[in-house]
Amino acid sequence: MQAIILNDFGDAGQLIYTEVPVPEPAAGEVLIEVKAWSINPVDAKTRAGKGMAGRLKDQFPIILGWDISGTVVKTGADVTKFKEGDDVFGMVNFPGHGRGYAEFVAAPASHLALKPAGITHAEAAATTLAALTAYQALILKGPLHKGDKILVHAAAGGVGHFTVQLAKHIGAYVIGTSSAENRDYVLEIGADEHIDYKSQRFEELVSDADFVLDTIGGDNIVRSLEVLKPSGTLISTPTSVQAEAVAEAEKKGIRAFFFLVESDGSHMDELARLLADGTIKPFVNLYDFSQMREAHRQQESGKTKGKIVLTKTGSDS
Repeated sequence: MQAIILNDFGDAGQLIYTEVPVPEPAAGEVLIEVKAWSINPVDAKTRAGKGMAGRLKDQFPIILGWDISGTVVKTGADVTKFKEGDDVFGMVNFPGHGRGYAEFVAAPASHLALKPAGITHAEAAATTLAALTAYQALILKGPLHKGDKILVHAAAGGVGHFTVQLAKHIGAYVIGTSSAENRDYVLEIGADEHIDYKSQRFEELVSDADFVLDTIGGDNIVRSLEVLKPSGTLISTPTSVQAEAVAEAEKKGIRAFFFLVESDGSHMDELARLLADGTIKPFVNLYDFSQMREAHRQQESGKTKGKIVLTKTGSDS
């Protein structure tokens, strides 16, 4: 089968197409013929030697990728949730060695959900790591409540656009930051207010927020503390919260912490339900599987609206 491997960390040119054996599903796993792959900032960061690179540096050749959608072609022992022919999707083996950039992937059944009928493989693949991050942050780690005010940074991005939709579904008052070009989209998917991060300073416009979801990091974390009320929550998904920011948050009675998403099939089941009933809908930028290097470069630009998804020419996307 065709797969994309890394023999060393570096730029997108390190992504090498090659032939590797089709894996055998172990007990508790299923073998999936992949129809669509999604990538995230962590893919590009790991490829460059950051992100999950520290966890994977002793496992070369590395097959990156965690977000997949496809069809079960074989089941390992003890698998009862799925059968051959089922269409499934999920974020697999995160934060471990995902081995997702391949035509066939052996994945734990416990990391997957059935793909809803009427949802394409491309849409399903998009609704994995980014959507799980939003779901776990708002539902488990917050939690966000009906009537809360939430500030969502990079609201048109991968995690951001799912967060806006989920927060609105919960019943929160949603404020989203993005470029002016994405203003209409951010409002369309549920934000009550929009802030243009290029021309406006959000800390001058937002106050008494209950929750901030930060997908940017850096000084954005410190600035975000200014908009939260005492007892508010700040969750950062791309980077750890600096010690000085944690200390400042504690002084104000604010919870501020880094959160890393983890694979969980029961949470994927919830996302499948929300996809099926239209509560959440991914914005998909389609590439061909042969364009993984170009897709990584686009991801690194920091200017992607929604999600980057790859399919194979002629496949059911």
